[in-house]
Amino acid sequence: MNKYKPRIVDAILQDKLEAKGAVLIEGPKWCGKTTTAIQKAASILHMDNPTTKEQNLGLAKLNPLRLLKGKTPRLIDEWQLAPTLWDTVRYEVDQRGKMGQFILTGSAVPPDTKEITHSGTGRFTWLMMRPMSLFESGESTGEVSLNDLFRVGNVVDGENKLDIETLAFLVCRGGWPQAIDLGKKAALEQAFDYYDAVVKSDINRADGVSKNPERVKRIMRSFARNQGSQVANTVIANDILANETEKINEDTVHSYLEALKKIFVIEDMPAWNPNLRSKSAIRTTDTRYYIDPSIAAASLGIGPDDLLNDLNTFGLLFETLCIRDLRVYADSIGGTVYHYRDSSGLECDAVIHLRNGHYGLVEVKLGGDDLIKEGAKNLLKLKKTIDTTKMKEPSFLVILTGVGQYAYCREDGVFVVPIGALRN
Repeated sequence: MNKYKPRIVDAILQDKLEAKGAVLIEGPKWCGKTTTAIQKAASILHMDNPTTKEQNLGLAKLNPLRLLKGKTPRLIDEWQLAPTLWDTVRYEVDQRGKMGQFILTGSAVPPDTKEITHSGTGRFTWLMMRPMSLFESGESTGEVSLNDLFRVGNVVDGENKLDIETLAFLVCRGGWPQAIDLGKKAALEQAFDYYDAVVKSDINRADGVSKNPERVKRIMRSFARNQGSQVANTVIANDILANETEKINEDTVHSYLEALKKIFVIEDMPAWNPNLRSKSAIRTTDTRYYIDPSIAAASLGIGPDDLLNDLNTFGLLFETLCIRDLRVYADSIGGTVYHYRDSSGLECDAVIHLRNGHYGLVEVKLGGDDLIKEGAKNLLKLKKTIDTTKMKEPSFLVILTGVGQYAYCREDGVFVVPIGALRN
């Protein structure tokens, strides 16, 4: 068995076990949910074990309390196969009156929730888990801390050891734990295998409806082309018609994308809503992202060499990688990642907003002096637009880059930080 690579969510999981009777870990298949949960679990029930699956499903209907017996925390893996377990866990948490009794893991939202009668409020807490960040997989030096940027704010120092060829590989490999220690060819195959599983079977688990694999491919390919934007489903439908010669209506696109959300393949980013001095209207449409850049690469059928020959696509997928990492890091410090865009066209790729009201503004640029200057100009303009009589000033302004050896502070106070030097 491979040695467990520590994850940033390890500490989050421990905190949640101390605060609630049950923790639900959600996230895409293969991201390491079960492996992480096992580190904390004292007993385990694998609902999808082929040798006991039918027995487990039968007990879930006839005697669900039997399945909950065991040392605590008890891990119930792929709980969504038997949605009735939700209410049983909630009931048992009430009866025991103790924290840290159960960990539930699932790679899909249950397709049928009719048998769930209680929301779980007060008994459950939720934990979102994503593929590994570059710091967790060992590719980031971690010399620049996102948390320190909030606490210190005026000091940054760190080295990036990733060249552009390595970065292209990491975008296409993704953060899948089982790919981290493999050779390059085998590592790149993991994302394509994941993509194939989504197309052929996993998407159907989301709602129990069989879907046309070729249509799934077309929608995922179009979604990959439109990442990092706020496109409507009608735009995706029209994009498919223009590029794939097949007509797909908006409702079909919506149903397929909702299924992909339920299995955590895509994770859209909500809009940030600050107080502004200007009268610009804030755009509230979510921004489209895959949960990992490798899914986009696989959907487009491309590899590292293709990215190096097409820097526009490279920049698009690099942004997805950065958003993935920022989400992982922000979760550990009580933050949420948003996107900002207003009616004047002013944008900000990522706003990390903490519960205490502090926030930082981030622009993502693959590299190059001109792009960095452009990003800094946008950040400074947005900073001036924010009404600081009604909310705090931003804790930091950061250009998150792919290339560049060092992290540094520009004369205008904007930090330039390579993603290969960042951590939580």
